Amino acid sequence: MNQNISIKKTQNSRLKDVDFENLPFGRLFSDHMFMVDYVDGEWKEPQIVPYGSISIEPSNMALHYGQAVFEGMKATKTADGKAMLFRPEQHSRRINASAARLAMPELPESIFLDAVHTLVNLDKGWIPPAEGSALYIRPFMFATDHSVGVRPSNSYKFMIFTCPVGPYYAKPVKLLAETKYVRAATGGVGESKAAGNYAAAMLPALLAQQKGYDQVLWLDAKEFKYVQEVGTMNIFFVIDGKVHTPMISGTILRGITRNSIITFLKDAGYEVVERRISIDEIVEAHENGTLTEAFGSGTAAVISHVQSILYNNVEITLPPVDDREIGPWVKNQINGVRSGRITDSKGWLIEAGQHSAAAIEV
Repeated sequence: MNQNISIKKTQNSRLKDVDFENLPFGRLFSDHMFMVDYVDGEWKEPQIVPYGSISIEPSNMALHYGQAVFEGMKATKTADGKAMLFRPEQHSRRINASAARLAMPELPESIFLDAVHTLVNLDKGWIPPAEGSALYIRPFMFATDHSVGVRPSNSYKFMIFTCPVGPYYAKPVKLLAETKYVRAATGGVGESKAAGNYAAAMLPALLAQQKGYDQVLWLDAKEFKYVQEVGTMNIFFVIDGKVHTPMISGTILRGITRNSIITFLKDAGYEVVERRISIDEIVEAHENGTLTEAFGSGTAAVISHVQSILYNNVEITLPPVDDREIGPWVKNQINGVRSGRITDSKGWLIEAGQHSAAAIEV
């Protein structure tokens, strides 16, 4: 796309009113947003405008048939004030994989990266300074045809907005292993970040919360036997000193944080095993004392320690966080790299604005 990004800056920044010490997750939005439209087989008119409402018709196909995908990213700030992105190209590739599964068009990586870099660089003042906090970045794409009829849309809109956030989970989480509802089945859209995946998970998550649990631990759709992931993150178990995590099989998200954690752990000499893990095995490891840690990973959650898991009236209680080794270490590692406190030996951290397209301020 040989088009410049048109930028219209807000005349009334809300940044001065932000209390960075008290940030609700996902409810406070930055000054600007990015938009580009897919029409007649091309992505056209990329622009950054003040954050605000958009107009759609009641017959918008995304509302009726669910062609909508999204990503979650974060920008952090180093000690010297630079705005940094973590593995942004991986998010571009994953949203395209999600889009392909839903018969949506590919967004060229150059457009994605130009948009993210330009938008974050423009609103970098919104990045919270505290380690563990971040500017959350939400790229998403949805159908824009106005039609009632089951078919792929011919037109789409890709957008990005950002919001300053604190930690997603402020304390260790309690999980309920789900034995009635399913999140994903083989051949479905489980590894895509499709909006409908999250809609289907809301009732089970709500029922779990009503029982005093923070989230659902999903099991496989066929036997309710094998662990898949948590509603908001991938899952890891430390059993007998080894780190075990469910293997990628088409039914769990290809977590970018998950992949980063596995790399950090292997580089540090920990043994990481990606395989099918049965919930009965987790119960047994707890009973014989070899299950010493469990933690989730995700862009929003980063690393969230698991306090307990309930499965068929069996309560699996994990040791206190202060008695754990691996989860706290890897959380410190990923937060440290993102903040610049720990050296980024992989080249995963990229300064915002280093891939910016030509922009025209209007």
